[in-house]
Amino acid sequence: MIAHLSDIHVDSSPRSAERTEAVMAYLESLDIDLDAVVVTGDIADHGLASEYARVRELLRTRHPLLVCPGNHDDRDTFHDVLLGRPADRPGAPVNQVLRGDGFVLALGDSSIPGKDEGYLEDETLAWLEGVLDETPEEVPVLIGFHHPPSMLQMPFVDGIRQFGEDRLAELAGRHPGVVAFLCGHAHTAAATTFAGRPLLVAPGVVSTSKLPWEPYSHPKDHVYRDEMAPSLAFHLLDETGRITTHFRSVPLQGLQGLSGRS
Repeated sequence: MIAHLSDIHVDSSPRSAERTEAVMAYLESLDIDLDAVVVTGDIADHGLASEYARVRELLRTRHPLLVCPGNHDDRDTFHDVLLGRPADRPGAPVNQVLRGDGFVLALGDSSIPGKDEGYLEDETLAWLEGVLDETPEEVPVLIGFHHPPSMLQMPFVDGIRQFGEDRLAELAGRHPGVVAFLCGHAHTAAATTFAGRPLLVAPGVVSTSKLPWEPYSHPKDHVYRDEMAPSLAFHLLDETGRITTHFRSVPLQGLQGLSGRS
């Protein structure tokens, strides 16, 4: 089972840290060992070294952890501080793979430095194809990144989604072992399809987006900040590679009891 969270946006304030801590404490309280915890982007709110140092503390877990950047992140600082290893070259995309027990999780970097929208660079697509070529067809592969490559019928998010997605769809079409795509960016739980597979969007931890049909007091009033609890998704793969997803909210009232803080 894979726990999937996104958009923690850790900054210098206690609010983002407490919401992230609540979710991680909840995962640590589980009676099972997860196959992975994946965090699909917007890890640091401003891409600062101090924020990534704080993230390293907040994301400590007994479960295998894989994290990719989003549009709020800085690639070089992400490499240096969060991952603890310099990039091969300045500005290199952050691409990582976890080969688990009976599955592969490949996290690609869909960020474009200095922009809010997303795009998978040719380097990232070549890396991803290498991962898929090395994986036997019978082993299910989940591909993750920050930006959704399909429209979610949310105008604000759709305007800054992942573009150039036809290249990814073509790649997936050549590899039937790809069973699903995982992403964040939308700050709301959502499920649709892309390239004939499920596209599963994790809810936001730091905030929850308002849906287009919910009331807005003004055009920039597009998120619930404190009215909604931080949430995450759980993805389960059965023996056939079929994926089932459950979404769970984590009440902040349980923060002290889960984390052991005084």
